[in-house]
Amino acid sequence: MCTQYLRPIAGHTQDAFAEAKEFVEKFYDDAQTTHKVIIDSGCGTGESTVNIALAHPGTPVIGIDKSAARLTKAGAALNGAKLNGAGTVPPNAFLVRAELLDFWRLALDEVTARHWQIPYHALYYPNPWPKQSEATRRFHLHPIFPTLLQLSDAIELRTNWEIYAREFAEAARIATHGRTISCETFSPEQPITAFERKYKEARQQLWRVIISNKAKA
Repeated sequence: MCTQYLRPIAGHTQDAFAEAKEFVEKFYDDAQTTHKVIIDSGCGTGESTVNIALAHPGTPVIGIDKSAARLTKAGAALNGAKLNGAGTVPPNAFLVRAELLDFWRLALDEVTARHWQIPYHALYYPNPWPKQSEATRRFHLHPIFPTLLQLSDAIELRTNWEIYAREFAEAARIATHGRTISCETFSPEQPITAFERKYKEARQQLWRVIISNKAKA
């Protein structure tokens, strides 16, 4: 878990990150040296990105997904469909196609340089890679995990798979000190992703893990 992840960063992700960085700078349009940025990783069609942006209007929200096919469907979300009553695209929502692991490494460089501060990182319903042979592809068993933990002040993982949630929380406890880590069931009043809506309608139990820099009282 402590192995440094050194795979060369994909060119298309470098380009996507440059676009995201430009969006952030134009959003603030000021001389601040550090900008707050929220990240929505694995955003799919962008519905979650828009809903997060609506909840945090003063902060740019970058939705990232590696699938061009999913992002081409983002028009429905970005045109006001299923957005808790919103009918317009919030100006702080921005979607990019990129490899998550590469994007995180580039974002951490910005955080380390104090150009960005990421108060919240949404990790909603990632592929749990349920087969035992696929276990090392889970974020918490991958060399990228230390980067993920360093990236933001708070991470919220949501999943319908209890094992994934408990593993993620335990891996975070082992890898970090002085952070508050919770793992709990929850039922969203208003689902903010297509997966969340489907699981809620099917009455599946949902889980969330919240990792925060705030120490326990």
